[in-house]
Amino acid sequence: MTNIFGYNIDELNAIFKELNIPSYRSKQISDWIYKKEKFSFYEMTNLSKNLQENLAEKFKIITPILLKRLNSKDNLTSKFLLELEDKIAVETVLMRKNYGNSVCVSTQAGCAMGCAFCASTLNGVTRNLTAKEMLGEVYFINNELKKENKNVTNIVLMGSGEPLMNYDEVIRFLRLCHDENILGLSYRNITLSTSGIVPNIYRLAEENLPVTLSISLHAPNDKIRDRLMPINKKYPIKELIKAGKFYGDKTKRRVTYEYILIDNLNDGKKEAKELASLLKNQLSHINIIPINSVEEREFFRPSKEKVQKFLEYLTEENISATVRKEMGADVNAACGQLRNRYLRKGEKK
Repeated sequence: MTNIFGYNIDELNAIFKELNIPSYRSKQISDWIYKKEKFSFYEMTNLSKNLQENLAEKFKIITPILLKRLNSKDNLTSKFLLELEDKIAVETVLMRKNYGNSVCVSTQAGCAMGCAFCASTLNGVTRNLTAKEMLGEVYFINNELKKENKNVTNIVLMGSGEPLMNYDEVIRFLRLCHDENILGLSYRNITLSTSGIVPNIYRLAEENLPVTLSISLHAPNDKIRDRLMPINKKYPIKELIKAGKFYGDKTKRRVTYEYILIDNLNDGKKEAKELASLLKNQLSHINIIPINSVEEREFFRPSKEKVQKFLEYLTEENISATVRKEMGADVNAACGQLRNRYLRKGEKK
């Protein structure tokens, strides 16, 4: 049976036409799935019983199911390990903020980028996720929020995986999220994070999808970035910054540069000055992230004083920068940690 979750109205029309189902039914069924979040045809009360049975024989509506949930002590962050239709597990994170509710979406099961500080890459990549699976992550979170009379207001593609290595499905996912008959979310409420797949940054800039681009930089020079991020050997910093500037100029959207701060590696005055020099005269912002230590990695968090000093160095150079507020450290909110534990220990519900 075909899983029709993730089909837009035009796609529903196409498959229903073959069954001589009137086109107006596509809008009705779309509303049941995406607006009312009913995933059984038998709950769609404006369909005849015969039509319900006919649809149930030929189609299914499948979304991820919960394997494990962790809630932070402050109840602002919830991390979910979700099981997809083929039993693959992926992580999704809900972050409750004063401006809305953000869902952090995984775009791959695992990650192949090999970043030295990241837990997602420890077991490599199993496969790309489909657009409908990514949309399923969002709808799972949305359903959880409805219990609190709330809903998803922002999406960040910052979970496990490299979005721009799953380009076509990610673009389809973005369009589904924006579709007024599905989530109806503004592109400006979506942030896509990349480790620096330079050709696809240029492609994304031409898509006319004004999402916020977040580039995982994490170093001010090639020597340090080569150590932290293998992708830098293919797309060095100067090429990456050039692509980031192109994206900002093309979309008129400020590019965010993520910078994980690691004790005695990239957190000194020298590195801050280099970083400032890289981003001078660019529509950009630096998001400083004191590293969330991973037990399998040997990188350590700088002191609060060193973090503040690094921020001050950038401010002195007239560079827009902030220190990201930490959320979810007590629930392993850094990408990949919960999934790795699940794979390592065979944890079940």
